[in-house]
Amino acid sequence: MKVQLPSFVLEILNRFEQAGFEIYIVGGAVRDLIMKREVYDWDFTTNATPEEILKIFPNAFYDNQFGTVGIAHESSDRPYEITTFRHEFGYSDARRPDKVVWGKTLEEDLKRRDFTINAMALKRTQNSKFKTQNFKLIDPFDGQGDLEKKLIRAVGNPDERFKEDALRMMRAIRIAAELNFTIEPKTLQAIKNNAIRINKIAKERIRDELLKTLASPHPYEGILRFRETGLMAIILPELEKTFGVEQKSPGRHHIYDVGTHSLLSLKHCRSQDPIVRLATLIHDIGKPQTFKKTKEGLITFYNHEVVGAKIASQIAKRLKFSKKQTQKLVTLVRWHQFSVDERQTDAAIR
Repeated sequence: MKVQLPSFVLEILNRFEQAGFEIYIVGGAVRDLIMKREVYDWDFTTNATPEEILKIFPNAFYDNQFGTVGIAHESSDRPYEITTFRHEFGYSDARRPDKVVWGKTLEEDLKRRDFTINAMALKRTQNSKFKTQNFKLIDPFDGQGDLEKKLIRAVGNPDERFKEDALRMMRAIRIAAELNFTIEPKTLQAIKNNAIRINKIAKERIRDELLKTLASPHPYEGILRFRETGLMAIILPELEKTFGVEQKSPGRHHIYDVGTHSLLSLKHCRSQDPIVRLATLIHDIGKPQTFKKTKEGLITFYNHEVVGAKIASQIAKRLKFSKKQTQKLVTLVRWHQFSVDERQTDAAIR
């Protein structure tokens, strides 16, 4: 296949080949190139050790035991990551391997990756002075077939993949929401089986995957998958409690329970800001605590926005949101009942 490469990616390939090492483009970059999407993260794998990589790029940085060297460049706000072929052993923290051993082949390296659509590699077949290069696709797990089927499927045994790194469960759902893919049944069942393991993951990482899912083109479907797999009950237990809390009563406009109403609110949220979308999702999160039903059957939730703001603050603290994110989230939940019309002055709206 022919691939148009940025100048610095071309330089990386040239330097490794000139030094006599194997070098492959891997991961999400390959997936995005096949799908003709813009590539944001360029990742590479090589048979060169980190020490040998640093000889090729002396200004690169390497400060971990997992074989990844980062190369900063003005062409990207993220470092270009180059990882040595590796085997991984033991995942006592359900996130990172206890031991890493350098591998000798690309196939060994691809076998440890999360999903088939991320376990493909591109090998340049001939060097050219032009930016458009010829590549051979290496695809031992039929990731290209799963791309055509719009399917997220774990590499090998999905239970093993999620026990190695529990965050992969959220990643599966997030990638599906980004690409509008479905999750293969065995992989989906493995997420349900291992959902409780998400508790072993740092809250910052959970926050990042949640916000990426909310920022995706299909956040409603993503949150549905979180609930279907049991992850939402662990990540956002306050939201899970809203399902089954009835709202329908005489003279009121609601027809859905609080949880369903919240999900549909997210579905129809026009903002692409993930904090606004999260606020939309949890705007009625104070209703279970303020639920009252009169003898006449009238349901009320007086001051639910005040209670909801306190719960939103607790969620933000637990997931380690920034001060700015927290203020925005809490403000939107606290004042979601506030209405605007053309008779109000700018000062009043502010």
